Amino acid sequence: MHDSAAPQDEPFFAERAALKRAFARAAAGFAAGDALHREIAGRMIERLDLMRVAPQQIVELGCGSGPGTPALGSRFPGARVVRVDLSPAMARLGVQPVPSWRRWLGRGGTAAGVVAADLSALPFAAGAFGLAWSNLALHWHDDPLPALREAARVLAPGGLLMFSTLGPDTLKELRAAFAAAGGNCHVRRFIDLHDIGDALGRAGFHAPVMDMELMTLTYESLDGLFADLRATGSVNVMRGRARGLLPPARLRRMRSAYEAWRQDGRVPATFEVIHGHAWRAQPRANAAGEAIVRFAPRRKQRGL
Repeated sequence: MHDSAAPQDEPFFAERAALKRAFARAAAGFAAGDALHREIAGRMIERLDLMRVAPQQIVELGCGSGPGTPALGSRFPGARVVRVDLSPAMARLGVQPVPSWRRWLGRGGTAAGVVAADLSALPFAAGAFGLAWSNLALHWHDDPLPALREAARVLAPGGLLMFSTLGPDTLKELRAAFAAAGGNCHVRRFIDLHDIGDALGRAGFHAPVMDMELMTLTYESLDGLFADLRATGSVNVMRGRARGLLPPARLRRMRSAYEAWRQDGRVPATFEVIHGHAWRAQPRANAAGEAIVRFAPRRKQRGL
């Protein structure tokens, strides 16, 4: 990863305009293939039980179909959730006005805000949020550092970033099948957990905690996996992708190679899920560039 912009001719990098179109097309049917998103959102909510946070403003970065929005509203009654997605249609999914009687009773929070934006260029003031939540979105960035820097910028000092993303073993069966068929640039590359940890530190976060788990979805046929990927906009938008249809002979070879993974009558699809959280570091200097020095009272020692 680099601080400067990534080379635009890197074949495995995503074409952002094509990615935005894919998400827009997928918005209406996203719920048909979002089982993984919903499962991970539930696990992220459980992890929040271990955190001492009470945010009043929450930003959901890369909200997708929105399984996190109602869960966050229930977890933090009264907090406002702002949904952000590259696609305006995707950002609007799952947004339901909160009935007035719930607002009067102080239950259920307020209606979610909706913003269409790239995570590497957020249209929010610095320090606007107490919690930044991102479920399976960071892997769509070839270099996550700009997006993480933006998350750090819009978080208040001491604010929490909680995220999940996909690691290198994701869709390893599909990648191997395409390689066996002689294809290239069909399955995007995913960033390693350790590289994400490095980017968190460079972005202005401290005390990062990350772990990884392998999750496997199984299907009666490869078409079931393809249907889920299309439903969630997870299609090939890499710069080096072939612009036409895959030749039938290569497609048959790929399908045949994938069958080698079949067990108990079903074909697997592996997802390496990286979970993480980190805290927005306290500033070391003020707006004038003057160093901030903090003093804490010395604890009294027992017996003295």
